[in-house]
Amino acid sequence: MESLKIAATGMTAQQMRVDVISNNLANMSTTGYNARRAEFADLHYRQLTRPGTINSSDGTVLPAGVQIGLGVRPSAVTVNVAQGALSATGGDLDIAIEGRGYLEVELPSGASGYTRDGALKRSPDGLIVTADGYPIIPGLTIPDDARSLSINGEGEIYAYFADRVEPELLGQITLANFSNDKGLEAMGSNLFLETEASGPALVSTPGVDGLGTLRQGYLEDSTVDAVREITELIQAQRGYELNAKVISAADQMLGATTQIR
Repeated sequence: MESLKIAATGMTAQQMRVDVISNNLANMSTTGYNARRAEFADLHYRQLTRPGTINSSDGTVLPAGVQIGLGVRPSAVTVNVAQGALSATGGDLDIAIEGRGYLEVELPSGASGYTRDGALKRSPDGLIVTADGYPIIPGLTIPDDARSLSINGEGEIYAYFADRVEPELLGQITLANFSNDKGLEAMGSNLFLETEASGPALVSTPGVDGLGTLRQGYLEDSTVDAVREITELIQAQRGYELNAKVISAADQMLGATTQIR
């Protein structure tokens, strides 16, 4: 009976859906996290009678055939790219991106990673780095005697000193953009990698070429909607239970067949 295999694919699909939902809920408080959604497609079909088959000698064509579906398969886990709410922190090195764009960081391998997590830190050498210690690109160093920092919407960083009136321009933060944000490869730690699907990174100044601007003293919240995720979780649970009932029903039918004397 194909129903056993079909229901098994349905249970596997709903289990994967629950896995995605649980990851979303686990990242409700993750800075700059975008919720994911599991997507599915039907499997191939067993063609018992193809639509359009000639039915008789007079050329009558069947308007609909007999096609038996063989289940479901995962097709993608997509990222819902959206702007999260901004929460005030007051930190000099906390920056939120209002609009499109990613901060570019240098990974230990020398490759570039991209993130919307603007909770930046200062390394022992004065470099501006992420929470994991990856320096942002372009590299910017804060002088040891800097009293405070100011970052404007265009990414320009100014340092203020106790013995000077005028601030000193340290450099400018740039943002990277992609033609297909959903094609980025997630690598954990709020970082993404460029792929063939995402297209090459287009680096420019904040506020230019469709890029967002920066807001100092704020961080971007996760876009996870707890109510929606709980609703999805209930639907996935019910779908899993229904597929399990199909397996139970098919087992009872097979049991009745073996008991025929």
